[in-house]
Amino acid sequence: MMSNNEFKLHPVSAIINFVKGLKDLIIPFLIIFVANGFNISFNPKDEGFWSDIIPLIIFSVITIIYLFSGIIKWWTFVYWFEEDELRVKYGLFVKKKRYIPFDRIQSFNYKEGIFHRIFGLVQVMVETAGSTDGKPEVVLTAITKDAANQIEQETRKAKQVRKEPIVVEGNSHTIRSEVEEISKTRIIHKMKAKDLVLLATTSNSVGVVLAGVAAILSQFSEFIPYEWIFEEFTSLIKFGFVVVAFLIFVAFFIAWLISVVITFINYYDFTVVEEDDRLTITRGLLEKKRITIPLNRIQAIKIVENPLRQMFGFAAVVVESASGGFGENDKKMTLFPLISKKELYEPLSEILPTFEWEQPLTQPPIKAKPFFYRLDFVWMIPVIALASYFWFPYGLLSMLIVVPSILIGLWQFKTTGFAINGHQLTIVYRMISRVTFVVEKKRIQAVESRQSYFQKRKNIASVQATVMSGMTGATAKAANLNVSDVEEVLQWYEKSNS
Repeated sequence: MMSNNEFKLHPVSAIINFVKGLKDLIIPFLIIFVANGFNISFNPKDEGFWSDIIPLIIFSVITIIYLFSGIIKWWTFVYWFEEDELRVKYGLFVKKKRYIPFDRIQSFNYKEGIFHRIFGLVQVMVETAGSTDGKPEVVLTAITKDAANQIEQETRKAKQVRKEPIVVEGNSHTIRSEVEEISKTRIIHKMKAKDLVLLATTSNSVGVVLAGVAAILSQFSEFIPYEWIFEEFTSLIKFGFVVVAFLIFVAFFIAWLISVVITFINYYDFTVVEEDDRLTITRGLLEKKRITIPLNRIQAIKIVENPLRQMFGFAAVVVESASGGFGENDKKMTLFPLISKKELYEPLSEILPTFEWEQPLTQPPIKAKPFFYRLDFVWMIPVIALASYFWFPYGLLSMLIVVPSILIGLWQFKTTGFAINGHQLTIVYRMISRVTFVVEKKRIQAVESRQSYFQKRKNIASVQATVMSGMTGATAKAANLNVSDVEEVLQWYEKSNS
């Protein structure tokens, strides 16, 4: 018999809710602070006193509201177990209740921020079969780890399959035995320190750091002595190209170090474990996260290779899942942030043994090659014409953008293809990164063919497959195939899954 005793969140959840609300106020506050030139007057006799103080009053009132809101949510929030359900209730003036049957709970995702780790707590996000909008059904902001384990135990007890007796008839009696499922746990993948360095180096994190620094500097542009910097830079040039190149190298090296630190903090101790038909991903140093992905909710697998990683034989693996993760951004959950292509297929085969990961592709015909780049001329020709007219003769150099555009198109042509193997569809395509999209037929929501007037003249078409992932789904497109190949995919999908 389940207990219907009510349980409360830990008091620190009030602080966490308050701090979470303050995050939304940081940018508006900085805008106000910078707009006033870091000089806010508190003297009523000063000119502009009210224009300075009114935004601060509004900011203070909102801050107090967030504080009381966090306290009220903690004070009124309770949860309990009753009739094979997890039940929650909260609200001061408007009481809200939510009853979640245990058999609908798909997974629990955990997060341990700084406040959680200080007090030995954890945030629990309860995800159900209907959690397809990126939001968990219930969020328990801060509870003890023992309480979190209790919720999991209650759920497992309720979801435990009834033991079915095996009946063996004898001469004068019946023998009954029970089949018990043995829980198996195994580590699928664990990142090492050198993998984290490679991850930071081969990702776009260095560019993100530089863009972040540029964005910050732009907010303080009026206080930066650009003339002095320009004069100093001009004097440096006199020392030669080597000195300037060295300084640029130092700047990029510092950005790289920062990106390595950020990557190390975010992906520290990244581990993928398989247990009871589900994957558990844990990562993080300052904020520890644990995401659970039921295997039956995996919609598709994406193997992503950006040009730099492809050059060195590395890839990332992303799961398109019906699970919610920690929000809309976690719909595409990273299974392996970085892994060698040589080591990639073994863990994938362990997770999804029915999939075939390496197979020959059906690719676009030679006549389709121009279709991969000629559409770019629609925007390139006006740009070239305007640049050539307004900045003649140097504007004529804009014609050089035609070369990389055609080369990228040819690269896409050589990459694109598809393969059908039983109930599995594989689509390979490229924008800049090479993406291998692998999905079972039963997971596909729709298959669509598209054919423009110009494609029809060449007897080619494109095919696109969509799976459920988030509000809009995830798609993969094989462009400019022979019409007969597109029809093959459509006929394969139309056939019964049996």
